[in-house]
Amino acid sequence: MTVGLEPHRPLFPLVKTTGPDRDDGRSPTGRVRTRPRRARAAVTLLVTAVASSACAPDFDLVLAGGTVIDGTGAEGFVADVGVLDGRIAAVGDLAGRSATERVDVTGHVVAPGFIDPHTHSRGTIFEIPTADNFVLQGVTTLVEGNDGGSPLDLAHWYDSLTASGGTAPNFAMFVGHGTIREEVLGEDDRAPDDEELAAMKAFVERAMEEGALGLSTGLFYLPGSFATTEEVIELSRVAASYGGIYISHMRNEGDGVFESVRETIRIGREAGIPVQMTHHKIGAWRNFGRAAESVALIEDARAEGIDVTFDQYPYTASSTGLSSIIPRWAQEGGRLEERLTDPATRVRVVDDIEAFFEMRFASDPSKIQLVSCRFEGPGASAFPSEMAGLTLLDVLAARDVDGTPAAVADLILEIDAAGGCSAIFHAFDEGDVRLLMAAEHGMIGSDGSLVHFGVASPHPRGYGTYPRVLGHYARDLGAISLPEAVRRMTSAPADRLGFADRGRIEPGNVADLTVFDPATVIDRATFENPHQHPVGIPHVFVGGVAIVRDGAVTGARPGVVLRGPGTVR
Repeated sequence: MTVGLEPHRPLFPLVKTTGPDRDDGRSPTGRVRTRPRRARAAVTLLVTAVASSACAPDFDLVLAGGTVIDGTGAEGFVADVGVLDGRIAAVGDLAGRSATERVDVTGHVVAPGFIDPHTHSRGTIFEIPTADNFVLQGVTTLVEGNDGGSPLDLAHWYDSLTASGGTAPNFAMFVGHGTIREEVLGEDDRAPDDEELAAMKAFVERAMEEGALGLSTGLFYLPGSFATTEEVIELSRVAASYGGIYISHMRNEGDGVFESVRETIRIGREAGIPVQMTHHKIGAWRNFGRAAESVALIEDARAEGIDVTFDQYPYTASSTGLSSIIPRWAQEGGRLEERLTDPATRVRVVDDIEAFFEMRFASDPSKIQLVSCRFEGPGASAFPSEMAGLTLLDVLAARDVDGTPAAVADLILEIDAAGGCSAIFHAFDEGDVRLLMAAEHGMIGSDGSLVHFGVASPHPRGYGTYPRVLGHYARDLGAISLPEAVRRMTSAPADRLGFADRGRIEPGNVADLTVFDPATVIDRATFENPHQHPVGIPHVFVGGVAIVRDGAVTGARPGVVLRGPGTVR
């Protein structure tokens, strides 16, 4: 099922229905519900209604005795939460009310399901439709299409997802600027002509009508890095005309991070569109401690009337392809190998890699850790069969080579020629992470991948983002209050993405709910041993259906596709 979204307006009238994704007269548990039929005579109607109320419980599910943290940022309060037909039907003392199932959650928090505005899950969701490493964190909605990459044909992709049997969490998508640009211009470093720009706009328009939440860019990556600010503004205006938002992996998160913040704000101002700086961070070791400057830029922009927000993950390391260190000009048009055959050009490439390596990592190769590799090129035999988890320093040491900047640059180019690796980059300051977490206009997003358990050595954010915020940053460090942490995982992303009846515990809203123990919730995944699920999150529900019960994935797939505000119905 797909649900169309309209900003600032409930998705459905706040009335009881037969369920969030069915019209067959059954509740989410499969029980056939007795409904009073319209009758010509008032007495017949009365008798039928009495019989119906005698047969049907008041609720399908009651979560009893928990502390409700409703997602607004307000303090928690002890109450029962009653669910009927996939929606929250009542919040309060429901001890005298009947229910098909009553779950005692005394001592636990009942919160709205967590909404992750930045995931990398579409490549694996057909293989793992239960999205285990996300739902065990309490995540009930995954958002994809980030960093400028998405399917071009969203309608077909969504149809395929539904036809496959659906997913445990809900699923939503941005349209990727990089995907569109590559379709129209390839990987050329040039501006589009009028006809090409019109074609790019048409792709954005079609995607918005097919359900995209808005436009995403990856201005750090190929081919988005070749786009001018003006190009992005033109495309963002199209998304804005459909009520969408703009979300960006900014052009520079290192030595040019503040210029990139200003560029993002400019796009919001000139395109007239809400903007989100995704996985916001302050890179370049010389910038450590300067997060307050970014917060000030955001606050100034908001005072000007520009709707700017950001999301972050609670770690001091990022993860992407190792090739991201290779300069974009050298990769333009897919001609890196050809360019490297020229000695002078190779020297220039190596110089640029060394400069980036010093700027981001203070020339320390132990700060770059490999996630997984696809060695298919002619140089594959030069590497061991398994490199996941090793740092570049480890690889060089195994060759008895010192970890000099020149050696690191040569190794990066060698790995790329052999097929390439993804990597984790330890490059940020803990103080900046905490300061951004305390900033008013932020929210939480994992930037995590949907992964097969035990495969490769992924960033632990894919297993631990949400319990890490709740347990480490809120409970243990007090960097943020627990109600505020929940707000940044629930109503903040729901409001930003236009999910009007999710993100808050209130009657009428969809019953996407996460139950956690505030005393024990914590992440266990580490950079050394990432494949560890968190603890302290026993129950997770999507549309009132349990997708996690007693800490285990149930296999249920009640998730729906959440389409954006421009959807043509």
